[in-house]
Amino acid sequence: MKNFNVEIAAPVGSFEGLMAAIQGGADSIYFGIDSLNLRSASSFNFKLSDIKKISKICNNHGIKNYLTLNSIIYDEEIKKAKKIIDYSKDFINGIIVSDCSLLEYLKNLSLPVHLSTQLNISNLESLKFFSQYCDVIVLARELSLKQISFISRQIKKHNIKGKSGNIIKLEVFIHGALCMSFSGKCFLSEHTHGKSANRGECLQNCRRPYSIIDDQNNIFKLDNPYILSAKDLSTLSILDKIVKTSVSILKIEGRGRSPEYVKTVVSTYNKALSLINNNSFDRISIQKLNEDLSSVYNRGYWTGHYLSEFVSDWNTDVSGSKSKVIKEYIGDVTNYFRKNSVVEIFVNNSQIVNNDKLLIIGNKTGVVELKIAEIWFENSIILKAEKGNKITLKCNEIVRKNDKVYKIVSRN
Repeated sequence: MKNFNVEIAAPVGSFEGLMAAIQGGADSIYFGIDSLNLRSASSFNFKLSDIKKISKICNNHGIKNYLTLNSIIYDEEIKKAKKIIDYSKDFINGIIVSDCSLLEYLKNLSLPVHLSTQLNISNLESLKFFSQYCDVIVLARELSLKQISFISRQIKKHNIKGKSGNIIKLEVFIHGALCMSFSGKCFLSEHTHGKSANRGECLQNCRRPYSIIDDQNNIFKLDNPYILSAKDLSTLSILDKIVKTSVSILKIEGRGRSPEYVKTVVSTYNKALSLINNNSFDRISIQKLNEDLSSVYNRGYWTGHYLSEFVSDWNTDVSGSKSKVIKEYIGDVTNYFRKNSVVEIFVNNSQIVNNDKLLIIGNKTGVVELKIAEIWFENSIILKAEKGNKITLKCNEIVRKNDKVYKIVSRN
């Protein structure tokens, strides 16, 4: 257990992801609804009517929930944005915004406000100005640990308070995708396809391979054609240094990622924080935890701008994930027998054998990991289950009918 006052904020883009965040040990979650957030096109996104349910689930598990409303907002959308705020304010623990019109509207409400990294707050004077509108500031991703530490110290020295009257808190990203532009303010997708990254519609032009073409149409191929595609951020190896800056919230990016990604990343950073707290955070433990992170979606990792180091290989060399394993759909849960802790599965794709590792995922179940010890089919133990078989397996965690079942297989 971590004893220091730091909060892990997990990304949630579905109810499966919400339960996965809880299973991973998140202290809070953040989510978006409809179109006024920066993941409107890349994740499930909840409806306004889902907020009560999200709030209830979070309250039952003792975690906070923050609504993300951080896209560019036009005149014709202000009324809609205010309606969302008015409906949500009694069910959420805070709201993440970037538009100044909403800051003014929220100023007289008791709802805690987090300023999005989209505001690119990167110095003390900006922080002082914006502190009148908020309680938490998500700092620009381009800041170094030295710069963050300075801002943190000055907040305490000058007793800079937020709109609630409490000392202003700092939030930083510790893991996930990075944009090639400052704090995500990219215009490539808007320029080429009319889909704005600042409106949650990014088509990720930067993730494509590129070549150099001269004025004679000669094409020069590059050793690494993914020259604009940044590796993912991972601060696991420097998490102890980040904690020492006295930031309050450690944010994980990934509302468009899978539930198993959320659970794995959140639980890995939770383990790291516990090791730091117990003075057991060393090279060997970091290596082991990094192996866990390598099992989920990633484009390769680097530590971002935190160490103020020039990194020549900041860009990835693949179009997708470099994770060592992937999940393969196997079938669906048809029943769960709680008395005997047994799950019944209909296999409608591929096959499974003893020692296979399975993931069972559902909107109430979250993510359950299971290693097959033995397979039962028609009252007999079998070595291999084929497509069309209805089998039973020992499963000590509760799963539910219609949950999806996946097999973990090597990417190679």
